[in-house]
Amino acid sequence: MTLFFDIFIIAILVILILVACLRIVPQGSAYVIERFGRYSSTWQPGIHFKLPIADRVARKVLLKEQVADFAPQPVITKDNVTMMIDSVVYFLIFDPKLYAYGVENPIMAMENLTATTLRNIIGDMELDATLTSREAINSRMLATIDAATDPWGIKVTRVELKNIQPPAAIRESMEKQMKAEREKRAAILTAEGQKQAMILEAEGRKESAVLNAEAAKQATILAAEAEKEREIREAEGRSEAIRKVQQANADGIRMIREAGADEAVLRIKSLEAFAAAANGQATKIIIPSEIQGIAGLAEGIKEAVK
Repeated sequence: MTLFFDIFIIAILVILILVACLRIVPQGSAYVIERFGRYSSTWQPGIHFKLPIADRVARKVLLKEQVADFAPQPVITKDNVTMMIDSVVYFLIFDPKLYAYGVENPIMAMENLTATTLRNIIGDMELDATLTSREAINSRMLATIDAATDPWGIKVTRVELKNIQPPAAIRESMEKQMKAEREKRAAILTAEGQKQAMILEAEGRKESAVLNAEAAKQATILAAEAEKEREIREAEGRSEAIRKVQQANADGIRMIREAGADEAVLRIKSLEAFAAAANGQATKIIIPSEIQGIAGLAEGIKEAVK
């Protein structure tokens, strides 16, 4: 009975030891394993068995992309302006073994490397270029830091300048400059608006003058056409009156002739027609000779009738 109990206890201890030696590596992680103090293997996500006493987990490495937000660093520009710049580095670990054995403190090493690279880049640039060249600075820092961290098993994916803080005097001067620039742009816009308004007003006056001239011209043309039409109608009226007088005279002569009047009467009617044609407007009337010959005859007939 005692032997059975001892075997049971030993079996439980073995099971507990085996369970204690099982390791589960979560997704997105890797374990660096040392055996008797030397690198043995890198465990990927899943279940692994660790030899008791011989194996140990030297470092647990996170394989996800990580963000390192470094504290502001003092940097000096080419024109001797000291600024505080803080940066953010995005990275991931592609080789857990290099990350574990490449450098003592990889994050601290990367922070110092970032600060040194930033000082070197900013030192070759003036203040204005620094404030307007963030993308260029980020690209140069990424290329430099990524190349330097490869032996440490670190892949730098992105570098960003978070804040650039010039000295207070520089910031005040920049604010005054920006205010002056805004006032200048406002004055320019106001002047441009006034200029445009004057141009539009002048164009309006010009257009109005052209329209007035066109209207006056059209009015003159219409007045001339109306006067012409009036004269034409008056001439047509006078012509029609003369035609009707002549027609009446012709009808009278025709009726006298149909009544059997002799040549002398006809000549007298012709003389009356000449007088009517003069219409009191002429001071001299030229009478044909054949009509003059019967003038005395007509006077004699008139006396006889009396």
